[in-house]
Amino acid sequence: MASFKSQAFQSLLRGRTPFIRSQQRRWAQVHDVRFLATHRDPNQVLEKYRSKLDQKAKQEGFSSVETLKEAHQEKIDKLRREASTILTPEPPTPSQKPHTPPPPPQAQSTAQSQVAAAAKNASSTGIKALSSYLDVEKVRALPAKEIEALWRLRFASNPTSICAVIPLETYERINSAARQNPQFILPLPRTAGESAAPEATGKPEENTGADIHFLQWAFHPPASAPTAVNSHTSTVIFTPLAAYKLHGAYAQPHTTITHHLDLAEDKGVVLMHGQVMPESGVSTAEATWLVSCVQRFYDFGGQASGRKGELLRAFTQGDVQKFKIEELMVEAERL
Repeated sequence: MASFKSQAFQSLLRGRTPFIRSQQRRWAQVHDVRFLATHRDPNQVLEKYRSKLDQKAKQEGFSSVETLKEAHQEKIDKLRREASTILTPEPPTPSQKPHTPPPPPQAQSTAQSQVAAAAKNASSTGIKALSSYLDVEKVRALPAKEIEALWRLRFASNPTSICAVIPLETYERINSAARQNPQFILPLPRTAGESAAPEATGKPEENTGADIHFLQWAFHPPASAPTAVNSHTSTVIFTPLAAYKLHGAYAQPHTTITHHLDLAEDKGVVLMHGQVMPESGVSTAEATWLVSCVQRFYDFGGQASGRKGELLRAFTQGDVQKFKIEELMVEAERL
């Protein structure tokens, strides 16, 4: 009997719990600074200096301030014109030449630009390119059967690795379904007494039927030069559902798989590689079983053409009437 009831997933189906972000208050104020022009009455200035002007007029032999002003009117007008003249910058000398930017470097070829961009994308996403596992150019000349044998041999000595070779047509169907249904849950059957890591499931109940795991798809720029087929690199991460509900995006996944499409156009195959985190409470065999369930539920034109595909769509739509956890467990074990 499953330890998780249908009611426990209704809240998950209705929508994801949003992260509560504390609002940042900003107390800084922007002050609008304006400059004020002050205009004085000329009569006020004249009255203020009347006594000094009278004294000046008498010293120069004028009868009044007005006659003094008339005598110096030409000089006053000249000073006013000079004060109101706008300064203009000096023109450049003939020896000075305007600065011209240097010509741009010669553009790289399209292929070189694509390779450089692909290398940058691969490093920014943290996804290893296929060239870090195989000599892609040498492998490209081999038949598909030999490529599959080399790919499996490459990880044969690693006890925490998962690998597979997927036909391109199958991957394209899975990819199409994954873009419409990027999240899902899968049950990992367990007998009574078995349990995963304490953080993943908490204290196990006496009759444990399955541990539920949450999977998420992500699509990244291609790790190699993009072609008509190799237009992306996809990853799938698996996390215990209990840990995801507790930590959200900060939950530690126990398995990560990557699909490489570098040989898809030439050989019609997609190389898949997965890595299981040690001491995560999930063995490599259990992680392999979860990965195999991805095709069962996402290959709409194949294994997921029946009830499995309906359960996946119902989960994405949040339809609690059509999505039943009991049916999910049955369909997961049905090949």
